[in-house]
Amino acid sequence: MVVPTVWVLAALGDIKLETGETHSSPGLTHHSITAIVIPLIDISTITPHGVTMKKIVVLDGFTLNPLPLGESSALHPSWQALADLGDLQVFDRTAASAVSGVAKDAEILLTNKTPITAETIAALPHLEYIGVIATGTNVVDLNAAKERGIPVTNVPGYAATSAVQMVFSLLFELTGRIGETAQAVRNGDWARCPDFSFTIAPFFEVSGKTLGIVGYGAIGEAVAAVGSALGMNVIVHSRTEKDSKTPIRWTSLEDLLETADVITLHCPLTPQTAKLINATTINKLKPGVWLINTGRGGLVDEAALAEGLSQGKLAGYGADVLSSEPPSHDNPLLSAPNTVITPHIAWASVEARRRLMDGVVGNLAAHLSGSPQNVVNC
Repeated sequence: MVVPTVWVLAALGDIKLETGETHSSPGLTHHSITAIVIPLIDISTITPHGVTMKKIVVLDGFTLNPLPLGESSALHPSWQALADLGDLQVFDRTAASAVSGVAKDAEILLTNKTPITAETIAALPHLEYIGVIATGTNVVDLNAAKERGIPVTNVPGYAATSAVQMVFSLLFELTGRIGETAQAVRNGDWARCPDFSFTIAPFFEVSGKTLGIVGYGAIGEAVAAVGSALGMNVIVHSRTEKDSKTPIRWTSLEDLLETADVITLHCPLTPQTAKLINATTINKLKPGVWLINTGRGGLVDEAALAEGLSQGKLAGYGADVLSSEPPSHDNPLLSAPNTVITPHIAWASVEARRRLMDGVVGNLAAHLSGSPQNVVNC
């Protein structure tokens, strides 16, 4: 049997036939076809199986993988697995005001820090899925997405190991002044020293110190395990108490502030926890405390904290986050004494970024297969 050409074309979409004169014969009617009108189809979105690929737009992919689409490196996760799931377009960065333009045809929208507001969601008629390339989802208007029936997913837990490592990197820098000492050696101070050894500041051990953890999710619990292994006494304050594999003591926030030698913040930023460390709570701190913040910059009142550091109420502050990122040049913590601040990199180890990409791809694949996972607005 010879298959008419028009039947083959019809497999690609709706076909409109413009017919001319009708001819009849026993059991069969013939039309003389004068024109075949075929809708325009972007054949680049057709898979080998004939399925139209979804349009995927990544709004701010640079921090996850700075390499262009198609390039790979051992130090960066590849975009290829995501490209295999649809028609992928990756932007390094996108201003919030430009989202509705660059993503006007997007069915799948992925963001790390670019806000997706209710207005943006309303302006994207084809949108059916939003994936956050992170754990925190405050950049998306979850209610607006839910009202449209659009699931929003995140990637929990991918950075726990690297975040714990950063907590103790900051603590060791504050207690040991390793960076400052290494710089002094480079400046020639050791070469000029008459002794075999020299120090630029007191060097403290953490063993035997009391570690106070505010917030006991996956990261807080992992911090407790490392602290305990280092010989620290671990106390915890959290909204809810749960079983812990690590020996800890649950306590009130006030007791933790007054007794801990080291305090590390791992609670979410909410109206209740905003500026948790402020002028009032700073006055309750044990003298000489070290404060670590790898959670959210808004957990501390930065002006009050800078003043407390200047007055010597704290021995030091180590942070990987600030209230605005990148910070303004006049942020008081940038010039406060005894501070170590890193540019929000606790999430960004080579291994963690690979896990993050795997999580983003896994979430989207699950959505496309009809078995959604890690949906935060259901």
